[in-house]
Amino acid sequence: MSVELVTRPGIDLTAEARVVSNAVDQLFAGLLESKGDGRDELYAAMRHAAIGGGKRLRPLLTVAAARLFAIDEERALRAGTAVESIHVYSLIHDDLPCMDDDDLRRGKPTVHKAFDEATAVLAGDSFHALAFEILAHEATHEDPFVRADLVLQLARASGTDGMAGGQMMDLAAEGAELDLPAITRLQQLKTGALIEYAVEAAAIMGRLPPEARTPLRGYARNVGLAFQIADDLLDHSGDEQAAGKRLGKDADAGKATFVSVLGEERARAQADMLVTQAIEHLHGRGEEADLLRAIARYAVERDR
Repeated sequence: MSVELVTRPGIDLTAEARVVSNAVDQLFAGLLESKGDGRDELYAAMRHAAIGGGKRLRPLLTVAAARLFAIDEERALRAGTAVESIHVYSLIHDDLPCMDDDDLRRGKPTVHKAFDEATAVLAGDSFHALAFEILAHEATHEDPFVRADLVLQLARASGTDGMAGGQMMDLAAEGAELDLPAITRLQQLKTGALIEYAVEAAAIMGRLPPEARTPLRGYARNVGLAFQIADDLLDHSGDEQAAGKRLGKDADAGKATFVSVLGEERARAQADMLVTQAIEHLHGRGEEADLLRAIARYAVERDR
């Protein structure tokens, strides 16, 4: 049964996302000011990659989840910007000729096209470091044990047991026939791990013990998979201008996707089911969870 794609009264997701996006842009602008020396080109490349454009889904999720624990929004934005830094680094490296070899990202030239490959590699490396610098700073949280847990969990979500491992699985799977469990596992690592962390970061800042984070992890896992199925559907039949990037890449590369395995109709139904399940994980929560519910619905509504 298809989930009802209606945002509750009182939640303007577009406005909420705009506020978070602008705040993240401001944070990046402050962190990436040129120093007037030989690093200026690197800072320019980083600003090109990070400021303006993008859905900011991950920091939006962190801010939304932070409302469950009444966490100061400025602190939540710092944690969300750390997650976004990892995401931006992954996009810069994914776009390189040795990976997906893309020319367009967020409606503008990719970093290696706007600058050069060496600068793009260094920009990605620098965003990776910046993420942990943000989390380790006392402005993110006064408790060093909380900061240490934030760093540990982001490292796990970014490395071989998370995003990087999923990307390696994706590269290894080119031209291979994968079944649904294999694609699901791949995407849970490649895309889902950072989305799951974006939500868990708020629980960590709220000092929720690991065993109490299970419902939020379930929410994030379902949203992450729904988001990826929507991405596969967009790559299959979306509008390239609206998406701001080249589409049809998966089919061109011979990659197995949720759409290639399930078909378009079943893939849409699966995404709707995952959104329904994600919202069910918030059962018992009140208005403080409405933004999380709206984000879940957006995962399958979007056109980019």
